[in-house]
Amino acid sequence: MDYRNYDRGYAEPTMSASDYMTRTYRWMACGLLITFAMAYLTATTSLIYLVDSLYLVLTIAELALVFVLSSRVQTMSVGAARATFFGYALLNGMVLSYYFLVFSASTLIMALLATSLYFGLMAVYGTTTHKDLTGWGPRLMMALVAMIITGFVGMLFGFGFGGSVLYCGIGLVVFMLLTAYDTQKLQQMYSYYSADAEMAEKASIYGALTLYLDFINIFLYVVRLMGNNRSRS
Repeated sequence: MDYRNYDRGYAEPTMSASDYMTRTYRWMACGLLITFAMAYLTATTSLIYLVDSLYLVLTIAELALVFVLSSRVQTMSVGAARATFFGYALLNGMVLSYYFLVFSASTLIMALLATSLYFGLMAVYGTTTHKDLTGWGPRLMMALVAMIITGFVGMLFGFGFGGSVLYCGIGLVVFMLLTAYDTQKLQQMYSYYSADAEMAEKASIYGALTLYLDFINIFLYVVRLMGNNRSRS
């Protein structure tokens, strides 16, 4: 979503900054609830067999939804943006259902609590800091590319225990920093879209997607770290 080229004019804001942030976190929370509920439902019913047979298709479909929402949110209707976001959350829950089979309920609950703490701390930092975090963007994107390449190599040749812990630890740090960066970016998006009620609503949905992705990735890295430690012991 390119808010920098948007002509915001000089109209008065149609919603307050607090209302905008509340909407963003509300959409993110709804997406997370859908994902975790769908993951549990899939793991405990025959839907898991559907995921087994269509895993690649589901993965491609959810990536396509992220691309559509990220690149076309400005031209979509508010209803279509919501549907795309919730559709992604639903598919992602199906794809992540394997975690409910591999890890115990106690591990998942502890990981969720830890993720909420890490995410909350970085979100507060991103909201309250007076430091401009814009310069973090290119570095974090480069780190993500490096993580993807490293992860692919690890899938082919294996990490080993030490390599796996290091990889998950770095991934956790990257997405914690992204949480602060994306949270601050929400404020910048609000300043551009606040005068247009429809665009502000769509910006809040897009912002919810970015925070949702940060939260989910922090959760996954925490789960893997906890799983590695328990299997090691």
